[in-house]
Amino acid sequence: METHEDERPSASDSGDVGLARSCRRIQVRGTRLHPVSRVRRAVGLARSLLVYHGIPGRQQRLRRLYRRFVSAGDLVFDLGAHVGNRTRAFRALDCRVVALEPQPDCARLLRVLFRRADGVTVLESAVGAKGGRVRLTLNERHPTLTTAADDWREERQRDPRFANICWDRAVTVASTTLDRLIDTFGEPAFVKIDVEGGEPDVLAGLGRPLASLSFEYLPGAPAAVRACVARLAALGTYRYNWSPGESFELASPEWLTGERLEAALATERARTSSGDVYARLHTGNERG
Repeated sequence: METHEDERPSASDSGDVGLARSCRRIQVRGTRLHPVSRVRRAVGLARSLLVYHGIPGRQQRLRRLYRRFVSAGDLVFDLGAHVGNRTRAFRALDCRVVALEPQPDCARLLRVLFRRADGVTVLESAVGAKGGRVRLTLNERHPTLTTAADDWREERQRDPRFANICWDRAVTVASTTLDRLIDTFGEPAFVKIDVEGGEPDVLAGLGRPLASLSFEYLPGAPAAVRACVARLAALGTYRYNWSPGESFELASPEWLTGERLEAALATERARTSSGDVYARLHTGNERG
């Protein structure tokens, strides 16, 4: 989850030519929306564009982090691509990217942003334990909080940190699995998973070990981390690290077992914000 109300991005970032124009081209379609909802949605998407593409230095930090996991020519899956800041970083590292985003307007935005980017495939789809159709609940003002995980949404509604958050409407969207994506596009070198509580379901749709991946964690949701670690342990021997907030740096100097990861995420530092867990197959050389 990447919702940061306290960030004040600069709209003059030289790497974002055309982003404002691209945003104006996006219209909310599908279900009929009240004009006020349309305005809220447009404002939410504009905020996401500015925050995730407009903050100076963010792309450089992302690329520095991802160089630990990918090389030029590697295949990457960006699951929950939102407005494409991670896809942009992977593409800058000369990776081939398959970006999945279930929100129709966000998917259209991705197609606009990457329409001239060779090596980027945008799919309008959710990812879960099985394919088919899923119900997606949307937050108009904060598109990053859109989720297909009803249990996760209900838990957040009881969380004081989400007291002002409201999920406004629901749409039904297509869904696929990691195994189906691999059958279609090949085995990725890295998978980024940020799907607002659906991370365990995404990994439930994976039947083989992968070299490396990341999934989001929330301070108040340790059970989701345990479920993800348990699923990965069933597939292979993994070691873990974690990156708090938007630091884009690994917090531990060494790679951790699942138990040590859970202990690290229970510390005060980890409980202050959401972040990402990084996992890679154990080779005996996981330092650095």
